[in-house]
Amino acid sequence: MKQRRAVVMLALVAAAVAAVSQAQAGGAQPRYSKMAPLAQYLMADRNAEIALARSAAPKSISDHAEVMVLGRNGFEVAVPGTNHFVCLVERSWDAAIGDPVFWNPNIRGPDCFNEAAAKSYLPVVSMRTRLALAGKSQAQIGEAMRAAFAANKMPDIEPGAMSYMLSKDGYLNDKARNWHPHLMFFMPLAVAKTWGANLEGSPVFSSDDVVDRLTIFMVPVARWSDGTPATNTGTEVIK
Repeated sequence: MKQRRAVVMLALVAAAVAAVSQAQAGGAQPRYSKMAPLAQYLMADRNAEIALARSAAPKSISDHAEVMVLGRNGFEVAVPGTNHFVCLVERSWDAAIGDPVFWNPNIRGPDCFNEAAAKSYLPVVSMRTRLALAGKSQAQIGEAMRAAFAANKMPDIEPGAMSYMLSKDGYLNDKARNWHPHLMFFMPLAVAKTWGANLEGSPVFSSDDVVDRLTIFMVPVARWSDGTPATNTGTEVIK
């Protein structure tokens, strides 16, 4: 999930889209070495966040999805849904622990989960978010997630869990920006070669996340959620 999360961030969410680490003047620390003020992660316009979340998937899906927005204590339901999809805008702490973008307040990753992902992956996103907003460090977040899985407090990934990331308005990291429209498939911790992922010429990217006990496969697609064609190939690795 490290690759995907860098894309998301974020991530969402992957090695395919890891952000560049930037040094501060006179020092060697990453540019985003600590959490920024909370206000920088929140969106002042609630309706704008709802619209951005919906842009993750085609209108035929997102118009009927539940929409969540980020509050001061975590994600909260802003609009109820009827089709069992859940759309939201992920923030930087969905990145892998230790990723340079982990505290990047610019990141906005519109994501729309199907029912299986909403039941089994959204709880991971929600817990990470609550921990980040509670002021926990990266190390503390990682330890809390490991403990939750060890105590069986996190659900197993359900078969068929996937999400849409088709928004042209997302900001996934400082270099990738919105990267490329893509689908993500969530699997129990697996091996990338089972999908032929990350091989030369393959359109599939993947990354294993040991902390969250899963593998995310990313498949670039040809069009954004509004139906317009993507102009890049989506097969480049962005680092």
